[in-house]
Amino acid sequence: MPTARDALLDAAHAALSTRPWPAVRMVDVAAVAGVSRQTLYNEFGSKDGLARALVRRAADAYLAGVERALGTAGGTGDRLAATAAWTVRATRTDGLLRGLLTGCWEDRLPHPAHRARPAGSPVPSQRPADAGPPTPAELLGHVRDRAVAVLDDGRPPHDPAALAVTCELALRLALSYALVPPQPGAAGDGAPLVREVVERAADSAAPGC
Repeated sequence: MPTARDALLDAAHAALSTRPWPAVRMVDVAAVAGVSRQTLYNEFGSKDGLARALVRRAADAYLAGVERALGTAGGTGDRLAATAAWTVRATRTDGLLRGLLTGCWEDRLPHPAHRARPAGSPVPSQRPADAGPPTPAELLGHVRDRAVAVLDDGRPPHDPAALAVTCELALRLALSYALVPPQPGAAGDGAPLVREVVERAADSAAPGC
C-alpha cells in the first residue's frame, strides 16, 4: 500500500497531465491523495517543497532505469546503447526528466532547480527527496561516472579516462535525440549510433599493427 507521501506525489504528477503547475492547487492534490491538506504541508512544507520532491522522484526513477540498462547482457557498446535508448524513451514520456537532463523547462512544469527554498520553511529538516534537484551537468556526470564504474568492473586494465569520454559521448548523443527527434522512419532511440561510436572508439584505442 502506498504511503501518504507516495500518494501525494502520484496525485501531483497526475495533476500535471491536465493543467500547468501554477494552476495545481495543494488542496486538490491532498483531496486526490485522500489525505488532509495539513498532511501535505507536514510532508513537503510548501508547494515548492512538493515540486522539489516531484522532480527529485523523476531523477531517481531515471537513475534506476540507468542501472537496469547498464546491467543488461553484452559488451560496452550494447550496455551504453541500452542506456542511451532508455534515456531517449524516458525523456520523451516525462517532461520533468527532460527538463532535468536538458535544462529546457516547459512553462507548464515546475522547475525548482531555479528556486531557492524560502527562509523559515516549516519543514523541520530537509529530506534527501526534498533537496534541490541536480543540474543537467551534475546528473549527466553522475550517470557517466556510474557507467564507468559498472563497465570497468572486473575488466582488463585500460585507460579509465578514455572510457569516461566514451560514456559521456554516448549520453550526449542520447540527449541530442531528446532535444531533436529524428526524421520519421529513422532509428529513434540513438542506440545504433551509440553502438557505432563505441565500436569506433574501441578501434581507435586498439594498438596498431
